[in-house]
Amino acid sequence: MATTLYGIRNCDTVKKARAWLEGRGLPYAFHDYKAEGIDRARLESWVSQVGWESLLNRAGTTFRKLPESDKANLERTKAIALMLDQPSMIKRPVLDHGGRVVVGFKPELYAEQIG
Repeated sequence: MATTLYGIRNCDTVKKARAWLEGRGLPYAFHDYKAEGIDRARLESWVSQVGWESLLNRAGTTFRKLPESDKANLERTKAIALMLDQPSMIKRPVLDHGGRVVVGFKPELYAEQIG
């Protein structure tokens, strides 16, 4: 089953997730969505699985610096547009293991999803 870890290379949480995968000898591909972007279809698939509320990082600097008008009245379409425009607003990491998505890094969830 293919495994891809999405995130930003220098993020500490992404580094922990990568170390967890590598420490168990689990093969994975890494996609840096700050450098490589993220396509709409993939982001919409994630939103369908986990909800835009789980994916949008409202605590991050990028979101906090947005004008109030961009933060107001958030809903699915607006949240997706914000994340496509500035992928650093996507919580990280996002683990895609055979089409199942886990947002964030919790060793127990990774163990449950990957084994």
